[in-house]
Amino acid sequence: MTKADLILVSDAVFTGLKDKPESLAVAVRGNKILGVDTKEEIDIFIGNKTEVIDVGNKLIIPGLHDAHLHILLGSLFSDYCVSLADVKSAEEAAVKVREYAEEHPERNWIIGTGWDHTAWEEKVFPDRFILDQELPDRPVMLLHAEGHYGWVNSKALEIADITEDTKDPDYGVIYKDDKGNPTGILIETAIALTSDFAYNFSKDQYRDMVEAFLKQAAKLGVTSVNDLYASRAHEKLESYSVYKELEDEGKLSSRIHLYPPLNGQIEQANDLREKYSSEKLRLAGLKQFIDGVVTGYTAYMLDPYTDKLETKGETAYTEKQLEEWVTEADQAGFQIRFHAIGDGAVRLGLDLYEKAQQINGKRDARHALEHIEVIAPEDIPRFKQLGVMPSIQPYHMALMPRESHTTRVSEEKQQYIYPNASLIESGAKVSYSTDYPIAPLEPMKEIYHAVTRKDFTLNETWNEQEKVTLAEALKAYTSGSAYSVFREDELGTIETDKLADLVVLDCNLFEEPERKILETQVELTLMNGEVVWKKTSEEVR
Repeated sequence: MTKADLILVSDAVFTGLKDKPESLAVAVRGNKILGVDTKEEIDIFIGNKTEVIDVGNKLIIPGLHDAHLHILLGSLFSDYCVSLADVKSAEEAAVKVREYAEEHPERNWIIGTGWDHTAWEEKVFPDRFILDQELPDRPVMLLHAEGHYGWVNSKALEIADITEDTKDPDYGVIYKDDKGNPTGILIETAIALTSDFAYNFSKDQYRDMVEAFLKQAAKLGVTSVNDLYASRAHEKLESYSVYKELEDEGKLSSRIHLYPPLNGQIEQANDLREKYSSEKLRLAGLKQFIDGVVTGYTAYMLDPYTDKLETKGETAYTEKQLEEWVTEADQAGFQIRFHAIGDGAVRLGLDLYEKAQQINGKRDARHALEHIEVIAPEDIPRFKQLGVMPSIQPYHMALMPRESHTTRVSEEKQQYIYPNASLIESGAKVSYSTDYPIAPLEPMKEIYHAVTRKDFTLNETWNEQEKVTLAEALKAYTSGSAYSVFREDELGTIETDKLADLVVLDCNLFEEPERKILETQVELTLMNGEVVWKKTSEEVR
């Protein structure tokens, strides 16, 4: 009889096969789960060198799988940026930027993130002159909380040679005042005009960023991630070679599923698919944007914005271009993920996938739509019908005041803002994620907001009918995400012969009040059968 290297025992093991935890023991041998059974039956796997850890009633779950994030952008924001998430005004942000710059004299560019004018008393875009008053001589680039527009100072505009004569790039806007002078606000792809200069990092800095991310992920119980193309504004950030280097050194403590851009370069995508195809690092599909965000009026809607009737938003590319790319990539066997926030973008995404099925034939493609912040009710059943996955970030609904959305769509649409339970109940296979760094890399926040539908105040409930159960939330964060990368036979549930990605929490969530979810921490993280985080010693591999 083969003996286990490690056996985890608990009165609360959530295998993901049922809706409640069970009293079980999980035996691990090498990088696989050797057996899952009662404590008595699992004894047959105990040998002289077997380590047995009994965690009492603490919850054991499958490794958490973040189905949508941006590793390098998140690492940049965590370690090379000033956070402006808590500032209450543009002036306060500028002061914080200046103080940060004084603390980091070695940094040529001051980069920041997290500001949100919709949460300020003055709910208007700030301008470059506010930053100039505090920091006139060093370039500043500050990304909004949603990541789709930036705020820069005059020095940054000067370095990027952005003047009154500079034309808007495709799917981008350089905000200008009545005299035609740039205000310092750059929308969508216009951010790249400055980020191409700001993102001037060395290979060693990239490596530091990725290693910091891996430590954070292990501490939070995140054993798998989907690393998605972050947009044309951040194309200069490149990290695939760093991931491969860390994998070759045995230092990749989270499985990474790559999603480079869907852009018509199929040969290049095929090369990447061949190059990255291991258990820990593989190309899983391609990703692109259909639209932008509601707060910037760039989310593509079926109807005009109620507070800006002259626009419905717009698509990032023409429908013809998107159709060509989708049809070609689908024919080549690639999974596709589309950023689709407005109800117009959601419908277009579903239409594009349906058209690809008609042309190429129906297959188990598992194409996905990301975010889905507004949806037409008649499009909800189409996900299951077409085999399309909704990729949801439950905490997004609490990132900013609800007025940022409710003032921009009709009252009839408001019950369809940030759908969740309705998509699960429709029979669609749903995955959860953070969209890190747009939201923190903290699964418990996503799970909390999924089951409570609390807004950012944590007191008010928004669209209560979209609440899900704790079991549904955990499954979306584990088996749903594993399904999103065609790895449900290897990951996502606690079953014999699956890869040993396991997490021990410091309590049994099924016996705790909902508010406790936000306080829950990880005690032990196993990835590929190895301990990559242990709270007692706080050692991360």
